[in-house]
Amino acid sequence: MIITRTPFRISFFGGGTDYPAFYREHGGAVLSTTINKYCYITCRYLPPFFDHKFRIRYSSKEETQTIGEIIHPSVRECLKYMGVEKGVEIVHTGDIPAMSGIGSSSSFTVGLLNALYALKGEVVTKRRLAFDAIHVEQNLIGEPVGSQDQTAAAFGGFNHIEFGGKKDGVFVQTIPINGEKLEYLQNCLLFYFTGFPRYASEVSKEQIVQMPKNIKELTVMKEMVEEAINILNGPVEGLNKFGKLLNESWMIKRTLTKLISNGNIDDIYQTAIGAGAIGGKLCGAGGGGFMLLFVPPENQDKVKEKLKELLLVPMRFENLGSHLVFYST
Repeated sequence: MIITRTPFRISFFGGGTDYPAFYREHGGAVLSTTINKYCYITCRYLPPFFDHKFRIRYSSKEETQTIGEIIHPSVRECLKYMGVEKGVEIVHTGDIPAMSGIGSSSSFTVGLLNALYALKGEVVTKRRLAFDAIHVEQNLIGEPVGSQDQTAAAFGGFNHIEFGGKKDGVFVQTIPINGEKLEYLQNCLLFYFTGFPRYASEVSKEQIVQMPKNIKELTVMKEMVEEAINILNGPVEGLNKFGKLLNESWMIKRTLTKLISNGNIDDIYQTAIGAGAIGGKLCGAGGGGFMLLFVPPENQDKVKEKLKELLLVPMRFENLGSHLVFYST
């Protein structure tokens, strides 16, 4: 039996520039971190005593004789891609609900591929894991997704990720932050679940359709990645500029398509700003899910009071990426 644990991610800057339709021509970059909220995949070869060969449990339960009968697209295509011939059982559990805007579907794919490699007794690098997950989601399933979620989930940590170059290269550079600055940054972040369902594929498809009209905006958002890194390289006293930059980026992103935000989301955000938040953003493609707010500690009580009807989820950064937590053959 194999159990993998794969983190979800928060993207601070550059989201939207990681779509191949953009970065193949213009290059892309994101600044993101994985957090201590995880997707768990349990995987084992299924004993030959059942009247089915494949058993998959997630929010639904599937029992099939062939891989082609499996409804779950990631499970089906990962099993095909890995050339699995024996019957297997796959069980998924997660700390965060699906469609939340923090890369849950890609974490699932990365975690499943990691488990299947381990089941076959193969060692796989983080880079290979990221590229395989990108291939499965973009080419085999045909999802309108970018390339940052798979990369973040595979590598883990607080990273500057660049996209582009030969063969759609992906380049990951860890952001070194000393303890004092890292602690202050984490302490300034409030992570709220807005409670609104979000269908990333719909938002992503619309973003891709509108992309030719938004090249200027996306280029500015990409440039903000370097600006944010410069802020992180500065003194801890200047880190509030990180929150102000988040606000600037969100103001641009919400104009890319009308699906990214709505009246309820705007009301929540403006309420937080009015109560002392410096900046923030919706996580993921937009439309709902989790909202990240940058709030100096001295203003947090007021923001929490104003948003007390929303679920505040505690979180911290993590550095491991997708990894095995149990291995027994």
